[in-house]
Amino acid sequence: MTRRRVVLLLPGQGAQRVRMAAGLHGVQPEFTRWMDEMFTVFGADGDRLRDVWLDPGSAGAVDEAVVAQPLLFAVGHALGRAVRSAAGAPDVLLGHSVGELVAACLADVFAPAELATAMAGHVRRLDDTGRGGMLAVAATAEELSAELRTGAVVAADNGPRQTVLAGSDSVLAAVRGQLERRDITLRTLGSGHAFHSPAMVPAARRFGQDLGRLRPGPPRATIMSTRTARPVSAEEAVDPAFWADQISLPVRYWPALRSLLDSEGLDPGLVLLDASADRSLAVAARGHRAVLRGPSSVHPLLARSDRAGTAADAEAFAAAVAVLHSGT
Repeated sequence: MTRRRVVLLLPGQGAQRVRMAAGLHGVQPEFTRWMDEMFTVFGADGDRLRDVWLDPGSAGAVDEAVVAQPLLFAVGHALGRAVRSAAGAPDVLLGHSVGELVAACLADVFAPAELATAMAGHVRRLDDTGRGGMLAVAATAEELSAELRTGAVVAADNGPRQTVLAGSDSVLAAVRGQLERRDITLRTLGSGHAFHSPAMVPAARRFGQDLGRLRPGPPRATIMSTRTARPVSAEEAVDPAFWADQISLPVRYWPALRSLLDSEGLDPGLVLLDASADRSLAVAARGHRAVLRGPSSVHPLLARSDRAGTAADAEAFAAAVAVLHSGT
């Protein structure tokens, strides 16, 4: 019987939560080691990031890009290392937004400390570049044609009827009004910037210059790109612009995940590990026939949002690792 491949799903901006994965700190050795190392790498910002991460009252601060992105990077990377230490390296890495940078580190394209430093410097320099916001909308892009004519753009395709729009604050205010009149469910994502839109092109260029000073190498694991919805090639991996430009381009998360589920989900099946603190990365997969009626399965690595940062994090992680050891 062919073994099911393990896919690690890594979150990006919008999935950050207060005390996300903090229940593993001081409990899971590999997770703790890498989180502490990242806080050191972040230098003068490390202490503040640690304080915000551990503070149960940090709801406002954790949504700031200068906080959310380094923390999402650090937590995602530490979780990936913890999974590798506890049950072996995942076969496929699939990251959403900043999660794709985490995947690049876990696949040894970049040295973790070097990329973390470049990424943290990049978000500090965002300032007013691409100021705006993002809306998660329960509709397809085709159903949002009127809203897209206002200047909003599709920032992410997260699943069937799971579309994220990005734009300036004024544009999104108009879009919100239109959607509410149409009785379409929506949710504001904590971002402060119109990520994955043309407004971020100047920031992408600066980030590309930063990454050009690093030494990327070919991936040592399969990275399913949410920029192209296919595996990252060796040529793409060593191109700094490939990684930098994704912040100004739409995230094709669902096309990438659906491609895996369509090709391997029914035979032999996939084990999907959801590293998001809100368990959002596997929502679309749960409705796919490979999970509904096939041999594929979904396993959260962290507790539900309402129990984030508690002992429930360690319980969820242990349960997922047990599945990997059992092979079921």
